[in-house]
Amino acid sequence: MKTIRKAIIPAAGLGTRFLPATKAMPKEMLPIINKPTIQYIVEEAIESGIEDIIIVTGKGKRAIEDHFDHAFELEMNLEEKGKLKLLEEVRRPSSVDIHYIRQKEPKGLGHAVWCARRFIGDEPFAVLLGDDIVLSEKPCLKQLIEQYEITQSPVVAVKPVSDNETSRYGIIDPLYSEGRRYLVNDLVEKPRPGEAPSNLAIIGRYILTPEIFEYLSAQEVGAGGEIQLTDAIRKLNQYQRVYAYQFYGTRYDVGEKLGFILTTLDFAMRNNELRGPLIDAMVEILGREAMSRVIG
Repeated sequence: MKTIRKAIIPAAGLGTRFLPATKAMPKEMLPIINKPTIQYIVEEAIESGIEDIIIVTGKGKRAIEDHFDHAFELEMNLEEKGKLKLLEEVRRPSSVDIHYIRQKEPKGLGHAVWCARRFIGDEPFAVLLGDDIVLSEKPCLKQLIEQYEITQSPVVAVKPVSDNETSRYGIIDPLYSEGRRYLVNDLVEKPRPGEAPSNLAIIGRYILTPEIFEYLSAQEVGAGGEIQLTDAIRKLNQYQRVYAYQFYGTRYDVGEKLGFILTTLDFAMRNNELRGPLIDAMVEILGREAMSRVIG
């Protein structure tokens, strides 16, 4: 049985929802408190047992490579000053082999995954999307890996969403369930409102087999004029069982502005140093807002 050793992290998107901040800074480097969003994704992969990561980048993404490189002068300075805890935080992302490849054209998620095909070879592999941060006692990816070890088939992470949100996601049509695991009958990428086969949305974590590259190689354009990974998994599902797993944990959407703000607030509330001052500041802000409404 082949184990899951490799992971792809697509990070080539233009980040248009966060312009003008992302004109010069990769979206993946926007921080939640003091840590870039992509570092949360890399740390989840490491904690799940991944040994090799390939990050698919695009133009203007050099800062990602610099972030995960060794910063010798900084590390030496922290060590000399005895700031060992901070030194550990700086070094942590370097404990796994990270490789890079550039997606030369923004053709979509499916194309980004296809760009890493030679790195993957004939092994099963993981895909982690940077727009989704998941906090859980057992990493979300580790949960999927355990399901793959049982089924020996591709597994996608799913989470229930409200009916009015289904058009934003890839949605599975489950054939039947075994606890939190579903056998997938079909998948639909961003169904029209009212046409979703369920409310189980695919959430940014996948375990896939190398056969997926056969379908991605066709370079067929789907929703949004892009090559969609969901469409390729749908075709794979016609010849190979695909499962979905409703993972345990709290999922944060950092791919859009409100979600990013709410994630930052939630993470700050989990921080003992920031929690008290944040509550005081929010009470003051909400008080001013209530007063302006009364006056208005």
